[in-house]
Amino acid sequence: MNGLINYVSCGLLWLGLLVKAPDLIRHWRDPYLRVICVVLGLAGTCFFLGAPPTVGAVNHLSGVPNLAAPLTYASITAYSASSQVLIVYWRGGPHVHRTARRWIVGYAIVLVGIAAMFVLGDTPVERRTDLDTYYATTPFTAEMIVLYLAGHLAAVSVTAVSSLRWARRVHGWLRAGLVILGVGSLCGAGYSLPKLAAVVARWCGLDWSWVSTTVSPAAAGVSALLTVIGVLIPLTGPRLTQRWRARRTFARLEPLERELDELLTRRALRLPRPRWSSAATRLVWRQTSIHNALGHLNAFFDRGLYERTLETAARATNDPEWAEATAWAAVIAAAAVEERDPGHRLAPVGEPDWFADRNPAPALLVRVADALVLSPLVAAARLHVGTTEGITRA
Repeated sequence: MNGLINYVSCGLLWLGLLVKAPDLIRHWRDPYLRVICVVLGLAGTCFFLGAPPTVGAVNHLSGVPNLAAPLTYASITAYSASSQVLIVYWRGGPHVHRTARRWIVGYAIVLVGIAAMFVLGDTPVERRTDLDTYYATTPFTAEMIVLYLAGHLAAVSVTAVSSLRWARRVHGWLRAGLVILGVGSLCGAGYSLPKLAAVVARWCGLDWSWVSTTVSPAAAGVSALLTVIGVLIPLTGPRLTQRWRARRTFARLEPLERELDELLTRRALRLPRPRWSSAATRLVWRQTSIHNALGHLNAFFDRGLYERTLETAARATNDPEWAEATAWAAVIAAAAVEERDPGHRLAPVGEPDWFADRNPAPALLVRVADALVLSPLVAAARLHVGTTEGITRA
């Protein structure tokens, strides 16, 4: 398809690089982020340089037949090294920098070898898609081909084993990313193994060029897709989880805010609603409004009602957390009704601040909102403010 797979794969990888670019700008000293961006950038470069139209353009502009080959091989080699360095930094440890330097130095030697072999070899005929098999028997050029393929195969094999082995000891988004990265690395082996097989077949007098030109690019494209997904999942997954939780908590707190809406409006206790904001910002806005209202209602909270409701709910449900949430919901609902009554009854003298240090935690507020909707004790408390009739009957 004249390089379509290459360009699509390149686009996917560089899209991943674009996603990580803002984080790199903010935290450019972080070696882990730098390696991630290098991996994505080099992987995309491999596919870009390996596309037949790019190969032809590089050869034509440079005036050197097949110059695109060592450039592509060098980018593949550098990508192989950076993938392993990424795993090293991902895992961490006391000797992480030393181990990373060893990989970098080792593959730098391979890069020098590729350049030297290309200079010593002779490749006068331009080959855009089948250079590996066409020059498989040419002195020095053959060594260059085997060197880069062996280096790539070694790196993806080590990366796959390291990723999948480590994935067995972790959980969550990190495990998912490691599994996908490991599978992507195995698919990466599907790039170098067919090419090596085609080269060996050429040594034996056979023509397996089709294996190198069809199977390898397809495997490389799948590897690119899985690689970018595997690298980005542990980075974007937790953020997506946080956003989902923030949206869910925001929605679940709506009954509690609705219960306090009249008070918030009448007393101007609600901050201006944020527009075009994140889920976390909207959640903080709703939580702040609720806490403002609870602070105003503090003087109307009834300790007796709280304790009676707590005891009744605990006896009925045998769930201490739900009983506490129900007690709070009953107290808040009754206080909101009482605060609206000009002849309200204040809490007993000497105890107006009894609830000052007992405000429900953010996690409990969600269950309080649920209790406002679900618990009959709350409805009873709202209808029988200042009496025990509703609670005892419920």
